[in-house]
Amino acid sequence: MIKLLKSFNIKDYLIIVVCIALMVAQVYLDLKIPDYMSKITQYVQTGSGTMNQILEQGGYMLLCSLGSLVTAVIIGYFASLLAASLSLKLRSRIFNKVESFGMEEIKKFSTSSLITRTTNDVTQIEMTVAMGLQMMIKAPIMAIWAVSKILNKSIEWSLLTAGGVVVLLTTIIILMIIVLPRFAKVQKLIDKVNGVTGENLNGIRVIHAFNAENYQEERFEKINNELTKTQLFNQRMFSILNPVMMLVNHSLTLGIYFIGAFLISSAGLMSKFTLFSDMVVFSSYGMQVIMSFLMLAMIFMMIPRAQISAKRINEVLDEDNKVKDGTFDGKTKEKGTVEFKNVSFRYPDADEDVISNISFKVGQGETIAFIGSTGSGKSTLINLVPRFYDVTEGEILVDGVNVKEYTQEALHNKIGYIPQKAVMFTGSVKDNVTYGDNGKGKPSKKKIEEAIKVAQAYDFVSKMENDLDSHIARGGTNVSGGQKQRLAIARAIARDPEIYIFDDSFSALDYKTDATLRKELKKYTKDATSLIVAQRIGTIIKADKIVVLDKGKCVGIGTHKELLKNCEVYKEIALSQLSKEELENA
Repeated sequence: MIKLLKSFNIKDYLIIVVCIALMVAQVYLDLKIPDYMSKITQYVQTGSGTMNQILEQGGYMLLCSLGSLVTAVIIGYFASLLAASLSLKLRSRIFNKVESFGMEEIKKFSTSSLITRTTNDVTQIEMTVAMGLQMMIKAPIMAIWAVSKILNKSIEWSLLTAGGVVVLLTTIIILMIIVLPRFAKVQKLIDKVNGVTGENLNGIRVIHAFNAENYQEERFEKINNELTKTQLFNQRMFSILNPVMMLVNHSLTLGIYFIGAFLISSAGLMSKFTLFSDMVVFSSYGMQVIMSFLMLAMIFMMIPRAQISAKRINEVLDEDNKVKDGTFDGKTKEKGTVEFKNVSFRYPDADEDVISNISFKVGQGETIAFIGSTGSGKSTLINLVPRFYDVTEGEILVDGVNVKEYTQEALHNKIGYIPQKAVMFTGSVKDNVTYGDNGKGKPSKKKIEEAIKVAQAYDFVSKMENDLDSHIARGGTNVSGGQKQRLAIARAIARDPEIYIFDDSFSALDYKTDATLRKELKKYTKDATSLIVAQRIGTIIKADKIVVLDKGKCVGIGTHKELLKNCEVYKEIALSQLSKEELENA
């Protein structure tokens, strides 16, 4: 929690100092009211005061109450401002940190958990800071000041007040011991609720198609009921505090008057007036002491949950990125070359390498393709180029420089990446095609239209209601899979990169569109290097080099015709898709 509060700047600390000063003033005003009440009591009992004097003291009481109200409003405003400012900074820090994560770090946290940490956990911190700034500082000041006011009044009343405080604190400690372990459980259950809800929304078509609505409802109800039961248990435990507080308050008031009655009955005439006045004042101060400890108790009950939330937030913020940024700015003599030198890679905590001892080099303007059975390491291999992971052994050179030496921005500016699953963002067609920063500024309208035409997306884009300004829903749910892939390819083309990475990016296209797109793409990107992962032989048949992978190892490298003669694995894949005649005439 303390680590998160370091997000405050000098201005925030100045506001805290102002709040503390205002709280001292508020406590002073609150504790002056019983003094004026005491004087009014003395005037009434002894008959020594005039009506004007009584009204004067009453006026002072009203002014103190008004002053206390004004300071409370100002403190509340500043506390809310600071809490909102802190939550703003925390959400930004979490978001930026997650953005900097590589694939290894992302997999440590579920999507639902990251959402909960960015929203619910931050809200817990915000509430605790807002309430804590008002109560945690004010309560000790009021308690100490009020106790100092009543210490010399009566040992009997003081002991009674101390007993009330002990009862209240004992109840709170017992409640905290019971409830505290369940706070962590609540946050984890919220993660699960978010996870099931997100899964339900993402898979809604499959759920409907398989009539799995009841199954999904049962899954959700199970987690939702567990969360509800845990929350209800916590709230029931906390509900005990209010009647205990009322019992202590009323018992203390009754006890003070009960003891006061005995003290007054056994005192002299003049002492009776003083004792009665002290009893009225003590009753007010006793309530202030109890309320102070109650405020502290409320904060101490909020802090454990905030601590759990703070721990979860710090887990994200303290996560060390395995992919470290280099310092090279990307200005090289070579252009568009990619070289693998004895590259091996193993996923974190895995027992075996996913790819082993891979070596090849591709020059500017060349196309190199990767093919192999499912799980052979094709996608893993090309994902090492933009450093989604770092190699376990060996090195990868882009334009003659190890990728680890580049700043990630400089490296990514050289690359146009089209993922296996096309990703669309909320916005227009134009927003999606021009997405990101390539270090060269936003492409012109002509460039955008050119990229869309090369990607064979012009036909469907031109038929959309607003052409380039047509809306794309979140995740591209209002366009087909093939249309998403073509827009993703157009996005890469619009960047005008040195190196294109196609991670099975033609799989959703029909054969005719695939062939036309590759033909146009070859013309447009003749000076760029292309790395293509594909399942179809037809997609890679014209590649300058084809790397055949089998269980993470390179079992063949060459042109289509060379591999047909020399590589059995490639020949088997080819014959499973095309006839012998088609292969020979290719």
